[in-house]
Amino acid sequence: MPRCILAIDQGTTSTRANVYDVDGNCIGSAGKELTQHFPQPGWVEHDADEIWQAVAQLIPEALRKSGVAATDIAGIGITNQRETVVLWERTTSRPVAHAIVWQDRRTADFCRARHADETWLAERTGLVLDPYFSATKLRWLLDNVPDARQMAGAGRLAAGTIDSWLIWKLTGSKAHVTDRSNASRTLLLNLQTAAWDEELCRYFEIPASLLPEVRPSVSDFGTTAGLDFLPGGLRIGGVAGDQQAALFGQGGFERGLAKCTYGTGAFFLQHLGDQATHSKRRLLTSLAATTDERLQYVLEGSVFVAGAAVQWLRDGLQALSASAEVEDLAAASDPEQPILFVPAFVGLGAPYWIPEARGALFGLTRNTSRKEFGRAVLEGVAHQVVDLIEAAGHDTGQPLQALRVDGGMAANAWFLQTQADLLGMPVVTAACSEATAQGAAYLAGLQAGLWSLDKLKKHTRDGRRFEPELSAADRRRKRASWTRAVAAVSEFYRPN
Repeated sequence: MPRCILAIDQGTTSTRANVYDVDGNCIGSAGKELTQHFPQPGWVEHDADEIWQAVAQLIPEALRKSGVAATDIAGIGITNQRETVVLWERTTSRPVAHAIVWQDRRTADFCRARHADETWLAERTGLVLDPYFSATKLRWLLDNVPDARQMAGAGRLAAGTIDSWLIWKLTGSKAHVTDRSNASRTLLLNLQTAAWDEELCRYFEIPASLLPEVRPSVSDFGTTAGLDFLPGGLRIGGVAGDQQAALFGQGGFERGLAKCTYGTGAFFLQHLGDQATHSKRRLLTSLAATTDERLQYVLEGSVFVAGAAVQWLRDGLQALSASAEVEDLAAASDPEQPILFVPAFVGLGAPYWIPEARGALFGLTRNTSRKEFGRAVLEGVAHQVVDLIEAAGHDTGQPLQALRVDGGMAANAWFLQTQADLLGMPVVTAACSEATAQGAAYLAGLQAGLWSLDKLKKHTRDGRRFEPELSAADRRRKRASWTRAVAAVSEFYRPN
């Protein structure tokens, strides 16, 4: 009897394939970085075919490393970068253009011109009107790719987020589907019905015929077909956007549980149960990864640049030869050098929502070195996460007692101690740093009958714990400096 789960984790900067055993342990993994395309300032694109080719390459490698055969797979889980949108031809499965990535800001003018509509859009979708989300990106593709709108009207095109694209390819073009958590990040889904909204589709000028069928996160999403690296008939049983998958992977199945994942960006999610709380501080309400037809919600705040800022230090400034070096760099910095960094490379997300903003450094002196740059980058990410958690506490009336974290930057002890200091609360790592992929595996394993929710709760374990060490006075001082820096950036970049 098949006793393993294959999880595909398609992120913004890399793609991974993981194999999990019946106890939820990762027994084989393979990964590959993804090429980033920046055709203009503020534009970010991916090659959807490159993403698919990476998946086809990594799955056999992960199976080989795990020592199990493809016939041992009981189900497939998929988790993905959200909001990134792909438009492709139905007959050839050929993308008509590069995928537009969630970080892309090209539709800022469209959003700014329609700012007056944000209130009803937020009430309908739980989101703000921002280039972050899929609808404005898809509209741009239809208007700017030659013949795209005519082809869409003739039923020749399909569109979807990365999960839909991968399911389409894995099933031999037979299944055009998505899950609720991904669909709720498009600005096209009605948050109360979990269905595509006709009025929203008309507003963004997107034919509903382009869009995939929406299903709960634990569902039958189709079976593999026509692949040379997997046998046919393997069921895709679990799908969720990366942040909802990470919350699920950390055991966040119930109201009040929360986590922050540090990847390309940093994403804070708090489970709301079956009541959709609409934020008064411009956080987002989305659908949680769900195991059945009942709707569950999350409150979310997004920092667009986290690990990407470390990547910038490595690749842009060439201040690092490897991203992991930033921990030692920050630890060796001079605390008397008052450098402060606002990493708004692609705008400021929640709770500010200023897509025009760009990164800024404050406090440079002749003594500033790459060590201080390393410290400032990490502190800038940590400050933004504090902004989110403070806003969520006001919205829910349920301040956290501790913050659970996962993702690449969760391996950086200096950073997590700084996060605990600026929050004034403990920070606790997940025992498994890849909670996103594990969440996708859990969802698929539930569909395949390998485990139950009660069993999954027993799988959830804590890793390291970081207690705050900074005095309350120093914390207030640092937070006040950060607030002034963000206000300066906002004022400088805010449109007249």
